[in-house]
Amino acid sequence: MITLEQFNEHIREGRPLTSPGVYRFMDHMSEEARRITFRLNSQYHSQEEINALLTELTGMEVPVSAKVFPPLYSDFGKNLVIGRGVFINACCHFQDHGGVVLGDCSQIGHNVVFATLNHYLDPDRRRYTHAAPIILGRNVWIGSNSTILQGVTIGDNAVVGAGSVVTKDVPANTVVGGVPAKVIKSRFDNIC
Repeated sequence: MITLEQFNEHIREGRPLTSPGVYRFMDHMSEEARRITFRLNSQYHSQEEINALLTELTGMEVPVSAKVFPPLYSDFGKNLVIGRGVFINACCHFQDHGGVVLGDCSQIGHNVVFATLNHYLDPDRRRYTHAAPIILGRNVWIGSNSTILQGVTIGDNAVVGAGSVVTKDVPANTVVGGVPAKVIKSRFDNIC
């Protein structure tokens, strides 16, 4: 089986996720992520216990200042990075194979989906996927029921309106909304 480092190199190179070794690795990581998130979501936990489970899920120390309201779902786990002061509301979904970085002090509303995988349009290749990261800067606010698609970077202090589908990068200090999300207005700097 390939390693996490080899898998991430595969992603960085933009190669399709088509080989049996990659599939076996993705299945293994998904099994591990589900075991941890089922424990997270099956009963009440203190915030300290939640952060310990998230540290196990991500393989990285989750800052004590991060706060999460379960349930939380992750398809992979080890490519999810949670910054300090991050707040994640209930029922968020992280398809983090390609990497999801939540910058310091970001706020994530209910039912937000982060989708780092996509299928090819060509019917002969449609069963295959390719991945790209999603990166949130500092102090980003993602409104409830939004979907952030693969390869999107959202700049510092940006706001994504509720129910938006973000398909392209969002400049810092702007408010976007809609399907697909478009710039609505600029806003003032307010870094935490």
